[in-house]
Amino acid sequence: MEETINKAKVLIEALPYIRRFYNKTIVIKYGGNAMMDEDLKNSFALDVVLMRYIGLNPVIIHGGGPQIGKVLAQLGRKTEFVEGMRVTDGETMDVVEMVLIGKVNKEIVGLINRHGGNAVGLSGKDGQLILARKMNVYRKRGDGRPPEAIDIGMVGEVVSVNPSVILAMEERGFIPVIAPVGVGEAGESYNINADLVAGKIASALKAEKLILLTDVPGILDKADQLIRTLDIGRARELIEKGVIMGGMIPKVHCCLDALKEGVIKTHIIDGRVEHTLLLEIFTDEGIGTQIYREEQA
Repeated sequence: MEETINKAKVLIEALPYIRRFYNKTIVIKYGGNAMMDEDLKNSFALDVVLMRYIGLNPVIIHGGGPQIGKVLAQLGRKTEFVEGMRVTDGETMDVVEMVLIGKVNKEIVGLINRHGGNAVGLSGKDGQLILARKMNVYRKRGDGRPPEAIDIGMVGEVVSVNPSVILAMEERGFIPVIAPVGVGEAGESYNINADLVAGKIASALKAEKLILLTDVPGILDKADQLIRTLDIGRARELIEKGVIMGGMIPKVHCCLDALKEGVIKTHIIDGRVEHTLLLEIFTDEGIGTQIYREEQA
């Protein structure tokens, strides 16, 4: 009986959050180990389906870097990275589209649907969802010399997002699953970082939340302890002091940009934990780091 009562208490704890986020859009960047481990994949799909059934509008943007790398290796093509970006020539772009749109996206859609959801796969090329342009990358050279411009091929940045396709799907009860491939003005394809795409889509939708799944607990302090909440000013301070560093910096910048552009709250959470989405959204303590605007304090 006690175990049954505890289950009821869990539901009661979640009730205020269910009420608060009913009919709100939650943009989720899905990547890392959560996409590779079978148990975590099923856990993620169940979380997303539950969110939709209780009235939230989840929008999924997924990565696929390891899967792209694997196929390129099988084809005997070397992968080169510059400033964390995959150099993407024409042939590599073909592989990126094949893997992200034709394989990874459809696998995620199928997984969600097998668990009772109604997911639909998209890329940024569908309905002119993501208009992109070539990203300019520069490498510091020191000695007072200007940065070196580096051509990394068909790697793009988001110019604009057309949210009408996503909104139409939300109205009909579908779960959009979006591959981070954008389209240029001449119809050319661009490979875009999934975090950047998630942030820009969240901004365009004025989402309640942007959630980035990572392979770390969240943002850590100098003692490697989880920082549960940060406002924009404190986040910038921690970047300047070197507490936030490496690959976490672009993720935090993505969150800060989204907050400035109208997203209510952003979260960086551990995708290696089962049901991490539910734990972050529907419990008092949460599981990762929440970043918010100062006026929300």
